[in-house]
Amino acid sequence: MGGLNLEFGMYVMFPIGIMYYFGTNLDDRFSVPNFWPKPEECNRIPHDREEIRAEYDRIVARQKLRQAKKLEEEKLRGSQPPNNGSDS
Repeated sequence: MGGLNLEFGMYVMFPIGIMYYFGTNLDDRFSVPNFWPKPEECNRIPHDREEIRAEYDRIVARQKLRQAKKLEEEKLRGSQPPNNGSDS
């Protein structure tokens, strides 16, 4: 018989106690202002053929730029004499 009171407390009174403690205005108490980005700040999926082509061209141009920077860095590293750990 002692377990019945414990079960009543856990299954019925515990959720009621949580709801009483936190209240009903959870959005006001636990919300972060300006947490979600505005629609104009989000990435937008292209739908038209022209938009898809423009996005593809933008991605290809960015990839070529990264590749050119990588080649330039490799050239700079290649022109420097190797350091064998000796400072003298």
